Amino acid sequence: MNTVTSENRREKAVLVGLCSPPEIPRSLVEEYLDELAFLADTAGADTVESFIQDKKLRDPAYCIGKGKVEELVLFVKEKEIDLVIFDDDLSPAQARNLEKSLECKVIDRTGLILQIFAIRAQSAQAKMQVELAQLEYMLPRLSGQWTHLSKQKGGIGNKGPGETQIETDRRLVRNRIALLKKKLREVSLQHDTQTRGRQTVPRVSLVGYTNAGKSTLMNALCPEAEAFAENRLFATLDTKTRRLELNINKLVLLSDTVGFIRKLPHTLVESFKSTLDEVLQADFLLHVIDISHPGFEDQMQIVRDTLKEIGVGHDNIIDVFNKIDALEDPSILRTMSEKYPDAVFISARRGLNLSLLKEMIGQQVARDYSERKISVHVSNYKLITWLYEHTEVIDKRHVDEEVELTFRVRKNELKHIDALINSSQTLIDDAANP
Repeated sequence: MNTVTSENRREKAVLVGLCSPPEIPRSLVEEYLDELAFLADTAGADTVESFIQDKKLRDPAYCIGKGKVEELVLFVKEKEIDLVIFDDDLSPAQARNLEKSLECKVIDRTGLILQIFAIRAQSAQAKMQVELAQLEYMLPRLSGQWTHLSKQKGGIGNKGPGETQIETDRRLVRNRIALLKKKLREVSLQHDTQTRGRQTVPRVSLVGYTNAGKSTLMNALCPEAEAFAENRLFATLDTKTRRLELNINKLVLLSDTVGFIRKLPHTLVESFKSTLDEVLQADFLLHVIDISHPGFEDQMQIVRDTLKEIGVGHDNIIDVFNKIDALEDPSILRTMSEKYPDAVFISARRGLNLSLLKEMIGQQVARDYSERKISVHVSNYKLITWLYEHTEVIDKRHVDEEVELTFRVRKNELKHIDALINSSQTLIDDAANP
């Protein structure tokens, strides 16, 4: 079963949102629908109209009121609409009832995001992750696929052939889900093996709201990265890691990761755990923020909440406000500079303040290093060679038969170095006292 598909034809779409002032004001829903229109455009649909209904409680059958459903029915027929997209999640029953009334496709925000991920998936791993999320989203909705058969009642227990087909399909989907999870665990183990050698090098991950400019920044800092970047949501699904040379004779590994978004489907978060592991294993994060977006502070909070959800417990994060060249009001930059004094303000597209950003990365990396001084016997060439290969030796002096080495090393390597020193010292003592 392959659920990853894409359509080339542009569809005509209608967007639907619910507001319940004062908790969810109409202005906020309008902002959400603007983002939903951007999502629809990314998926290949043109938004014709948006509908907003004031409703405290959702209708259990249609989500919106029956009057609004009737209004939508007339509009859909008149404008020959292909697709109705709800900003809020629909239950399987609500989706079926709406499709029956509107006589067109009906999906919710989660379904739309899953479709975009399906279009964007390029690598085998990303395709498996997307398919897993799609199947888990589809599983509780399968009952609507066979309603034409379930009407044929059987004898004992009224178990008709429709229900038999549903159970068969559910079993196939569950088997496929189990297989995909197994394959993704194997991919994750392979990834851990491949990245084990990187542990001696500081790792930095780019995180942020989708379309904040992470891939553009990746290309600006590491020109050889060739990360795919365009003005579309979720342009990047696969993690890309490149070397970044700093001015302090240090090297870091910089990774670009999938963007976050409001109401990011939980099934996607779970499916992309192996990709998001890059974020969990990073020594610190660069939180890229689109300062030109009117709701950028809300987006910042969404990213922070998502980071907590995937298990990021530290606060080793540098806020990077991007797209300062797109600001129409320069006072915003002054205000945000005062509000976020430890942040850096850049334009990845124009290369503004990138040297300052690299300097801040260098300062963050330097905090992770410690300076040590040891005395080693000249015959212990293995330890001396290892220190030159795995640390930054900044001073060397000969005192009689001893070599005094001063070096900088990552703090997480200190225990390993102490073990090497103790081991080598034991070998020397054993040799001296046979």
